[in-house]
Amino acid sequence: MDTGTVTQHLIHFAASKDLTAAITLWREWLASERRASEHTIDAYARDLAAFLTFMADHVGGEVDVAALAALKPADFRAYLSYRNNLGIARSSLARGISTLRNFFKFLERREILHNPAVTTIKTPRLPRSVPKAMREDDAMEAIRTIGETHDEPWLSARDIAVLLLLYGCGLRIGEALSLTCGDIPKGDTLRVVGKGRKERIVPVLAVVKEALGTYRKLCPFPPEKSAALFVGARGKPLNPGVLQRQLRQVRAQLGLDETATPHALRHSFATHLLAKGGDLRTIQELLGHASLSTTQRYTAVDAAHLTKVYRQTHPRAKIKAA
Repeated sequence: MDTGTVTQHLIHFAASKDLTAAITLWREWLASERRASEHTIDAYARDLAAFLTFMADHVGGEVDVAALAALKPADFRAYLSYRNNLGIARSSLARGISTLRNFFKFLERREILHNPAVTTIKTPRLPRSVPKAMREDDAMEAIRTIGETHDEPWLSARDIAVLLLLYGCGLRIGEALSLTCGDIPKGDTLRVVGKGRKERIVPVLAVVKEALGTYRKLCPFPPEKSAALFVGARGKPLNPGVLQRQLRQVRAQLGLDETATPHALRHSFATHLLAKGGDLRTIQELLGHASLSTTQRYTAVDAAHLTKVYRQTHPRAKIKAA
């Protein structure tokens, strides 16, 4: 995302030149040092724009660095109260607070301003969500059926290949769609660039390699090494909304739950591996989770199965209590 995109988010409030310059430095730091994706930077910019728009009205004038340095805990609480009254989801409120802390911490490190009041804000407690996985047969049926939603064979092959990457390799939809033709695996592994531009290597099943090969053979657009692997009908990089729309159609056709989304296939990958005896550390590496605690959420999905495995395999499980 270029500086102009950030500016578009910030045109709704009166910002001083020194604050605009500070925002630009922050954006550049996010991109170069934090290696944040354009999507993430764009989300941060929207969060900051919402805060500064409110503050322009709250303080009754131009928002500059000095105005931010002078903010009190009550000012931050007023903003959170305002957002809460708008009905903003807890998850969005929490992300907005994280953005503000990130921005103010950056400005402090650069000695642009110092305001400890931002650290007094409490992040809303979020309910611990359990990933919504699909049943094995539903996942495979959805992948098969999505190939029947197009008249063009190459588009059917494309959708099947993408969904198999999600379910067979545990990729996020963004990771799959960011692959280039040069990333097509020649061996049994695939290099994936995930969140924070962190790379990981994942094994590729034969059925996934076959699906990728079929798609590339049928795709009418030339396989330039740096070009997007998955493209739309006009040869442009595939928009994730296209797949989401296709899967909604499949969901209605098969009578699947609304949680049957492209991301649910990634959850299914992890859940089904765990159910077959996969260990959490390995699944963490395959998914590209920075924290094991994130992966541990999947243990709640199939607790009954884990209990069954324990009772069948633990050497003391069958010993009756005295």
